[in-house]
Amino acid sequence: MNTLRDIRRRLKSAENIKKITDAMERVAAARLRRAQELAENARPYAKKMKEMVEALALGSESQHPLFKNREVKNRALIIVSADKGLSGPYNSNILAAADSFLKKYPSNNTALILFGKKAIDYYQNKPWKINFKRPDWAGKIKLDEIQEFSTQLIEHFLAQKFDEVWLLYTHYVSVANREVILSKFLAIEKPLNELSEEKLNYIFEPSAAEIFPVLLSRYCAIRLREALYEAYASELAARIMAMQMASKNSEEMMGVLTRIRNKVRQEGITREMIEISSGVE
Repeated sequence: MNTLRDIRRRLKSAENIKKITDAMERVAAARLRRAQELAENARPYAKKMKEMVEALALGSESQHPLFKNREVKNRALIIVSADKGLSGPYNSNILAAADSFLKKYPSNNTALILFGKKAIDYYQNKPWKINFKRPDWAGKIKLDEIQEFSTQLIEHFLAQKFDEVWLLYTHYVSVANREVILSKFLAIEKPLNELSEEKLNYIFEPSAAEIFPVLLSRYCAIRLREALYEAYASELAARIMAMQMASKNSEEMMGVLTRIRNKVRQEGITREMIEISSGVE
């Protein structure tokens, strides 16, 4: 049977856990406001860049090697995960999606490009080769670093080190909703349908041929930056939800323990009253 001291100790532990989860929720909420702003501000810029690249893709520049799908001998998968846990199923969902993709192909011709300690630790001792890893990126990585990485990735693609590159990340919808996205990163896909005249109405100075290599490099960097922003906002949102659930569970446990404590107290008082009554008799 639980003693009153044991119950008090467990109740104190539940109270301390709730204080911690409440504090972590507040920190995540404060960071989410900034991350959400970055993600939402990046979307229109990425969308406009996509329209420009699609406009060029329908012209003579569509013969550029970055648009060409070729026989796939080697591929790479970019996985964007978190550095920390305590975010509910956020990391497990992205890693499950990665495993689902990877099991379709032989491990000897699929390389991994990993963002986040969780993905790095998970794949460290697995058969896939880790071509690149970047821990501690969330909220810290700058566009210059993303641009440099994208340029190297393009060089690997053009040198046929990779014949295709895929990007796996979590898209932020709202605090309660997130979506795991798997999209083709390289080769750049041409639009399936004809673009409207408005979207094709670009004047390129200097010529499109001259700016095309620079534009494609910047486009890839912007796409990756958008994915990283979306993933960071998703991680923080998932942590808020996880901490809210943990706080709720702590409150429920505190309620149960309080009732047990009161019952034990009452039983003790009753027992003492009986002993006193027996002594009087």
